[in-house]
Amino acid sequence: MKPINYQLQFITHYNSKYSYIDSAKLALEGGCRWIQLRMKEADDALLETTAVIVQQMCKAYGATFIIDDNVLLTKKIQADGVHLGKNDMPIAEARKILGDSYIIGGTVNSYDDITRMAKTTLPDYLGCGPFRFTTTKQHLSPILGLEGYKNIVRQMQENSVRIPIVAIGGITKEDIAPIMACNVNGIALSGSVLNAINPVKEMEEIKKMIF
Repeated sequence: MKPINYQLQFITHYNSKYSYIDSAKLALEGGCRWIQLRMKEADDALLETTAVIVQQMCKAYGATFIIDDNVLLTKKIQADGVHLGKNDMPIAEARKILGDSYIIGGTVNSYDDITRMAKTTLPDYLGCGPFRFTTTKQHLSPILGLEGYKNIVRQMQENSVRIPIVAIGGITKEDIAPIMACNVNGIALSGSVLNAINPVKEMEEIKKMIF
């Protein structure tokens, strides 16, 4: 498995100005080296076409390319990995299909979610959120806030659960320092970068804050 540079992740999105592909390109130009392609409403053909384009862009920048939800497409085009939500394919099943050479991320909202995962197969990293309300994801889990991250990290430390935890969900540049102070291992961003006046500059500034 390639090294997991999970500290700064970008989740693709779109708005009136930029497409999913545009959003990935802007994040890469701004220095992000982890792109997750998330296109919940796309049909299989459009998702695969877009995935191949974004994958090539990521290869050109030396970035990790993750596909949201779709394990079979991840294997078909040999993406770097897949991210699985709480209602997606179980991580243990995905690991049987993909083997150990692929990155598998999992979504959690509480320490109880983590303990349930630990009974089978743990992912390579945890996407933990949402930090606050976000319009980029439907069926939102309970908001965590800073105290939520502090509690989850504390319980993980107390129980020797050593897996990277990446904060996600409505996070802005101003939130990064206080969230990182909760001892999470990384930050995932989406709309706050894409909707900035200058998305490339926004990502550049965020990268300086994390690394």
